Amino acid sequence: MSKLLFKLRNVPEDEVLEVRALLDQHGIEFFETSSGNWGISMPGLWLVDASDYDNARALLDEYQVQRTRSERLKFEELKRQGKAPSLWSLLREKPLIAIIQLAALALIVYLSLHLFPGM
Repeated sequence: MSKLLFKLRNVPEDEVLEVRALLDQHGIEFFETSSGNWGISMPGLWLVDASDYDNARALLDEYQVQRTRSERLKFEELKRQGKAPSLWSLLREKPLIAIIQLAALALIVYLSLHLFPGM
């Protein structure tokens, strides 16, 4: 019976490629599910044989520790160079989206306070 190993929602494509390669390299059979046509299903990597789960989980945990370290080093280097993304740089890049999100947030706060004044 198959077993879910790794959820793929919001996972960068390079990480998915590395996880696939890691499983292939160790001879662990898996299959992948997509989020479907409407994007509401759960994409993931599933093990064909559930008995491989402990071995695959250990490999994946080790990989994620290494990836976390390398991504932190990249971010620290970007900070040193002054190129790390910040709130203000993101607002400058996409001001219309930021304004829409702030307006939606203000509307939610306003409606929450006026619809439930006794709370």
